[in-house]
Amino acid sequence: MDISHRKVFKKVRFNDEQGNPVAGKKINVKQINHSFLFGCGAFDFLPYVMKGEEEYKNITDGWLEIFNYATLPFYWGNYEPEEGKPNKEVLMKAARYLMEKGVKVKGHPLCWHTVCADWLMKYDNETILKKQLERIDREVTGFKGVIDMWDVINEVVIMPIFDKYDNAITRICKENGRVGLIKKVFEKAHECNPDAVLLLNDFNTSTNYEILIDGCLNAGVPISAIGIQSHQHQGYWGREKLEEVLERFGHFGLPIHFTENTLISGEIMPPHIVDLNDWQVDEWPSTPEGEERQAREIKEMYSILFSHPLVEAITTWDYRDGAWLNAPSGFRRKDNSIKPSFEMLKKLVKEEWWTDTSVITDENGWADIEAFKGDYCLSCEDRSVNVELSDDKEAVICI
Repeated sequence: MDISHRKVFKKVRFNDEQGNPVAGKKINVKQINHSFLFGCGAFDFLPYVMKGEEEYKNITDGWLEIFNYATLPFYWGNYEPEEGKPNKEVLMKAARYLMEKGVKVKGHPLCWHTVCADWLMKYDNETILKKQLERIDREVTGFKGVIDMWDVINEVVIMPIFDKYDNAITRICKENGRVGLIKKVFEKAHECNPDAVLLLNDFNTSTNYEILIDGCLNAGVPISAIGIQSHQHQGYWGREKLEEVLERFGHFGLPIHFTENTLISGEIMPPHIVDLNDWQVDEWPSTPEGEERQAREIKEMYSILFSHPLVEAITTWDYRDGAWLNAPSGFRRKDNSIKPSFEMLKKLVKEEWWTDTSVITDENGWADIEAFKGDYCLSCEDRSVNVELSDDKEAVICI
């Protein structure tokens, strides 16, 4: 697979502090971080930053060995179970901790009909919409500079026809229409943080989602990236489906984020289940054969997505087994031991797609660098400088 677009091929001149060329010297080129977003749900950071328990330190330290992109939960019903009393402190503390570790943080989601705040139901639709927009203002403005990426609205294809239970967001989606509601919430988020990356996110990868995106773009909705959920509890999509999904959603020309990815290391969920939430089991064990299968599937899927020029991010939803649906979908087992999938992804992210090399400057201080796009420490003898290598333009670097 061609992954040359993930690299820089850069001619760099190295100068000393006086502006003289650093000639005939060895320059160490050591990667610190990827530009590509290798993500995972970061829910385990919440109890760690609040309690500091040793169990969670082991978990979060392992998380940081691979991932540079975190999703934190902003489900309205959990974030603000009592009106006017949002749980901002713990989310802010976790987000700041992750940011200090070089991790980009995304908030998920600002608007969704599931895990919605029950207290909204006492209001009429006009007031519900007003409070929804106020909620977006509060979160996007309040976390600006710490969280500048948001799943603005989640699963809108099904939102106005969702009938499992009555909820405030389905009500206003019915009244405003899918595109109408999306336009309102995106415009508010963009107004509050014009530099934020704003995603439309959905599990529905049918033509219905394509039509919805097309309608949004025609209406001028400021979508930064298309979010695609890929929960594969009923089996790995496989190369053919992945490439077909990429082709269909790639024609919009927008960045693509695989926002919620799960691959199972145990028995596959039966195909007759329509809503994954309907599969409720007390035990869903990981098996040795399933773990080897999961590792193989992760290697293939990540390789396909990493090679596609529009894909900017892949987020695994569960870091540990037994999270959503009690499924064996993590990189760690329930006892926190590491699975083959952890080792497989770490090898890809920190070895095969990682740069740790050196170059020798010529008599004029020039050297050619080939490296994966990202952040680097460039060092020569006892001097070093941190830089971002993200394009092929010639550069002069003082070292």
